[in-house]
Amino acid sequence: MQTPFIQNHQFNYIQKQADFLLKTLRSVVDPKVLETVRYTVGTNAVSIFDELTPEQKQLLEQLSTYETTHELQTYLNRLEAYLIPYPQVSAKQIQKLFPKVKKLKVPDLESIDYARTTYLRWTDIATDRLFIVYPYEGRFLGIEGRITATNKKGYCMFCHRHQELGFFNVKTKSYTPDNISSVAQYVCMDNTACNHSITDTSMLEKFLFSTVK
Repeated sequence: MQTPFIQNHQFNYIQKQADFLLKTLRSVVDPKVLETVRYTVGTNAVSIFDELTPEQKQLLEQLSTYETTHELQTYLNRLEAYLIPYPQVSAKQIQKLFPKVKKLKVPDLESIDYARTTYLRWTDIATDRLFIVYPYEGRFLGIEGRITATNKKGYCMFCHRHQELGFFNVKTKSYTPDNISSVAQYVCMDNTACNHSITDTSMLEKFLFSTVK
């Protein structure tokens, strides 16, 4: 039984390194360049982890040894067995995070791929409200705000991929009718695409913390 040690955003980063290696294999014939790229992707894959066992380090370094699309995809499929799933969360826990929201529409928790989820998010289409639930230091953080489709592509603040964007506006904790305080950013409209693209949680966390001021 494998011990999970890879978070979803780390897996996405490793996948990007695999794509970089594959692109190089297809376009470069210079053995010295290939050797450098192989070393780089192997080192990069290891560097995003604070602690690794010798076995885990060896598993990640294997990324640099593959030659074909099939080999790399087989390797990534094997890595999925080591993914740390998003923590278990119930509808009742989610409802407690949003006490001011009447008739909160909780997503279908049975249909979520928790292994490939960094942050839980869903949109209430009827109200154009985007909800985010993020696990942080043993608890869940919840924020919600209005999301407005921009009908254009750009770089999402959370995953840094070129995606269809929405303008996400969140009222901060200090908001009152006399003190209008909010934070806003451009983020993906597609919940799944964002979770499958995010490689670093720092900007997501920065945004979440900025709303609880």
